[in-house]
Amino acid sequence: MRSYRRHRLLVPVLLCALAVLAARPTAADRRPGSGTAGDSGLSSEVVRLYEEAAVATQQYEAGRREAEEQRARARRAEELVDRQRRHIAALHEDLGRIARAQYRGSGGLPVAAQMILADSPDDLMRGHHAFSQADLAVNNAIAESRRAEERLAADEAEAAAQWQALEQRNTRLATLKASIERKLETARSRLQGQADASAAAGACRGAVRLDQPETEFTNAWVAPVETYELSASYGRGGSRWASRHTGQDFAVPIGTPVRAVGTGRVVRVSCGGAFGIEIVLKHAGGHYTQYAHLASVAVDQGEHVTPGQWIGQSGNTGNSTGPHLHFEARITPETGSAVDPVAWLEERGVSL
Repeated sequence: MRSYRRHRLLVPVLLCALAVLAARPTAADRRPGSGTAGDSGLSSEVVRLYEEAAVATQQYEAGRREAEEQRARARRAEELVDRQRRHIAALHEDLGRIARAQYRGSGGLPVAAQMILADSPDDLMRGHHAFSQADLAVNNAIAESRRAEERLAADEAEAAAQWQALEQRNTRLATLKASIERKLETARSRLQGQADASAAAGACRGAVRLDQPETEFTNAWVAPVETYELSASYGRGGSRWASRHTGQDFAVPIGTPVRAVGTGRVVRVSCGGAFGIEIVLKHAGGHYTQYAHLASVAVDQGEHVTPGQWIGQSGNTGNSTGPHLHFEARITPETGSAVDPVAWLEERGVSL
């Protein structure tokens, strides 16, 4: 009898427990800030490395351009050195001509010997004058030759030092750039692995909060990513789509910050399916924008966003053959109501 009563009491307890479990929010419906610290750290690391890689690339490209300019300066310096060498050779030739002229003008005797053997004071004075002129010409030529050789040596040493310093700097920049890119590639791979697991499970991990950049946009609308290459366009045909491509693809690496194109509210955050991890925003005037194939999301459903706010990171989830952002402009939140997103953005002052 007591056993029967215990069973009768266990039934409502189990039902209550099941009801509590069923009422718990799923991963796709988590409240703001529900992403784990590990998720946030990895996403932030990708963003940080992404920015560091961009800076390192800019520095490396600047160094490469400077190297090209230095090469041009080096070529000009080499031309100057060649001219100086030719000038020095000409000076040496001048010294030879002066010596030969002295010899010929004295009948084969040195000027000093002519002065010693002079028959009259006039001959002595003429000899002294000729000797002084020849000596001055020789000394001037020797001094100019020496100065030219010193300038040549200094120019060569300076050019070599500048070139060596530039090569060392560019080597350091190239090493730094390669190191950052290796770390970034590793972090991107980990981030995409987490995204693939979420998409396969059909359950988002929740918003991963990113440190927002300090930006002041003068336009109410912006492009969904800052730096990009346009790939598949709206209306394009192909085997990857049921009929036609419904959005504009932006070819960007995994982990690239994705921006809200305008003021709006998050009406959908979902994982799984053809679009992988996606976000849909509702904007004033009844228009919607979709951001698909993401690696992470930085907003929760119901949240309000501002133009340029980072709402997630690009990825390669869902029906995707490579890292990119699939962007759509729609007249409803559902698939099948898309309009040309490039023209839609152009109407709002954003040219892609």
